[in-house]
Amino acid sequence: MTAIPFTKMHGLGNDFVIIDARKNAVSLTPDGVRAIAARHTGIGCDQLIVMEPANQKDADLFMRIHNADGGEVDACGNGTRCVAALVMEQMNTEKVMVQTNAGVMETTAGENGTVAVDMGLPNLDWQDIPLAEKADTLKLDLSTGDLSEPVAVNMGNPHAVFFVENAADVALEELGPEIENHAMFPERTNVEIAQMLPDGNIRLRVWERGAGITRACGTGACATLVAANRRELSDRYANIILDGGALGIEWREDNHVIMVGPVATSYSGMLDESLLG
Repeated sequence: MTAIPFTKMHGLGNDFVIIDARKNAVSLTPDGVRAIAARHTGIGCDQLIVMEPANQKDADLFMRIHNADGGEVDACGNGTRCVAALVMEQMNTEKVMVQTNAGVMETTAGENGTVAVDMGLPNLDWQDIPLAEKADTLKLDLSTGDLSEPVAVNMGNPHAVFFVENAADVALEELGPEIENHAMFPERTNVEIAQMLPDGNIRLRVWERGAGITRACGTGACATLVAANRRELSDRYANIILDGGALGIEWREDNHVIMVGPVATSYSGMLDESLLG
């Protein structure tokens, strides 16, 4: 079997297997993605990312994102930062334009090994989340357990942000899959449990669509800051405190959402092609 090089990286514990297919294409099936993402029998990751040639002239590469369940998604904030850091090192540059299915994202090197990503504009209309029917995205008519009336935001993927008194008290492992697959969300949804802190920052726990509970979620952190500002609970900048650490999120006056955070490389290796199915 042919071996395929890969790099294992993470952003605050949100981990990725990254394959560079810019010169040699790689064929992946959902079964192959699930096999690689399996933590006991594969490499293990929240998302599998494939770097491909860009098809837009203003982009340096295209980033294809697969969730651990085998499905493909359009955006991943932490994954974008990891890929950007990898390519910046290869190209000896401090700026990389990363094309995704959600658009081209500008990434820049920051201080102390951080990477900043312009995540673009949040989508707030019910059709753009998308929702199954017309609804007020600032306060959805949805309740389950102790959770109710989330804010819906699309940051290249759908999010339902619930504000609670204590994020640690929420049984996310039970309620996460129920909300993810709720009929209100025809493309399923990510689920955020947000707790406003006295210093203006936000404690956040995340159930990722197709991945389950993750230690960090970049688009989820962005969606949460937007939701908190829309609810008049926060300013347009806050540190979002996730299980894996903190991300700095700013919803600028031009409506672009900027995310800043660290990245790390765990190891590199050779992937046996038999895992691809």
